[in-house]
Amino acid sequence: MFAVLKTGGKQYRVQAGDLLRVERLAAHAGETVQFNDILMLGGDSPVIGAPVVEGAGVQAEVIDQIKADKVIHYVKRRRKHSSQRTKGHRQKLTLVKITDILGSGADASGVKAAIGTGSVKDWGADAPAPKTETAISATAATKPANLLSEARDGQPDDLKRISGVGPKLEALLHKNGVFHFDQIAAWTPEEVAYMNDQLSFKGRIERDGWIDQATQFAAEQE
Repeated sequence: MFAVLKTGGKQYRVQAGDLLRVERLAAHAGETVQFNDILMLGGDSPVIGAPVVEGAGVQAEVIDQIKADKVIHYVKRRRKHSSQRTKGHRQKLTLVKITDILGSGADASGVKAAIGTGSVKDWGADAPAPKTETAISATAATKPANLLSEARDGQPDDLKRISGVGPKLEALLHKNGVFHFDQIAAWTPEEVAYMNDQLSFKGRIERDGWIDQATQFAAEQE
C-alpha cells in the first residue's frame, strides 16, 4: 500500500519504511508525526481524494533535522553599476521514516500533526529536544569491528557507486579503513553513528541509504 501526501508545498509518493526529506517540521528527533493531507491511497482499492482523502493519514518517525546541499546564487550587473553579489543558501529539512499508512481513523489517532516550522510560533530546531530512546541511542557510537588497514588483495570496491559518495568521500572512507561494500552493509546503528562523526556528514549514511545500496552491490559481486 502506498500514499501520496502533501507537505511544504510538495507532493511525495511514500510507503512504509521509506526515508523522506521534507521541508522542516516542528518536531524533534524520536518524535512521531502524522501527515494529514493525503491526496491518494494506492493498493488493491485505490482512493483518490477530493482534494484529500477524508480520515486518511501517514505516520512517520522524525530521524533528524538536517540541511540540504548549499546553493550558490551569483548576480553580476555590467556597465553603469558594475556590481556583483554572491549569496549562499542551505534549505532546512527534516529527515523522517514512514512507519504507517492509515486508510481511516487518522483523525482519532492522537498523533501530533506534521506542521512546518513557519506555522509554529517560538519553535526552533535548536531548542532542547526531549530525551527519547532514539535521541539517546544516537550518542552511543561504536567503532566498526570490520575496518581494514588496506583493501583485500589490493583491490578496493568502487565505493563511488553509492549515491552521494564522490572521490573525496571515497578517499576519506579509505582513510578510515573502509574499502568494500560488505563492510558498509554490515554496519550496526551504533557503528553508523561512529562513521557519521568520522566523515563529518551527520545523517548522510541514513539519508542516502548507504546500507541498502552497499548490500545490493555486495550481493552482485558474489
